[in-house]
Amino acid sequence: MAHLNTAMTPLDKGALAARIRAGETTIGSFAGLGSTMAIEVLAAAGLDWVLVDLEHGGGREDAVGDAVAAAGGYGAGTLVRVETPDRIRIGRALDAGAAGVMLPRVDSAAEVAEIIPHLHYPPLGDRGVATYNRSLRWGMDKAGLETSKDEVITIVQIETVGALAEVDEIAAIDAVDVLFVGPLDLSYALGVPLDFTAPVFRDALETVVAAARKHGKAAGILSGDAGVASTRAEQGFTFLPVGSDSTLLADTATAVISALRD
Repeated sequence: MAHLNTAMTPLDKGALAARIRAGETTIGSFAGLGSTMAIEVLAAAGLDWVLVDLEHGGGREDAVGDAVAAAGGYGAGTLVRVETPDRIRIGRALDAGAAGVMLPRVDSAAEVAEIIPHLHYPPLGDRGVATYNRSLRWGMDKAGLETSKDEVITIVQIETVGALAEVDEIAAIDAVDVLFVGPLDLSYALGVPLDFTAPVFRDALETVVAAARKHGKAAGILSGDAGVASTRAEQGFTFLPVGSDSTLLADTATAVISALRD
């Protein structure tokens, strides 16, 4: 019988969750181009994780598994912002091997509490039970049915007035790992579009960080560049995506062209 090396896997198996829950700062980027190669490049560069954006990006749900394999080969976890926080969408992302899920457009703690069961197998939740998928190594790791409850990362976006108003209650939910500010949406929701220096926006960030600290959760926010991300880290954010595959490419190309033409 051939020897099966169970240590060799692109699956995260809870490594990223452990780091986030321990309060460690992690750095990642969004992936919206729908390109597995771009995701592999981001992982190869040394990011802790790559987030496949199915809400706004150009990728498709059926490519999540390829992203997991590509990023996992370099030790990076794959997270997925689902199109909508429905049971089937969340289950598909997790079955494909995602280390965790970002939940967009939630408005209350009650709504988050209703969604959380979709991330977990019975008896904790209502995630569909199937073993012939990447998350369980195609049926060769049925132990994952038990361990997944500790491995899955839950990221809740704080991007609406309702979510901001109940951020403390959201942070108090045990299964929530990250409170994630969507800066563009939140600025619009607060009536200060794209004004990230407005007092009401800055107060909102302080509220999110305070709730995260109070309940031992991570606070996250998207930054356009490393300088902004460093500032956010100083403010208490530890889950730090910088740009996306498309913006990093565009920024680098623009800088090169500008330098040569000047």
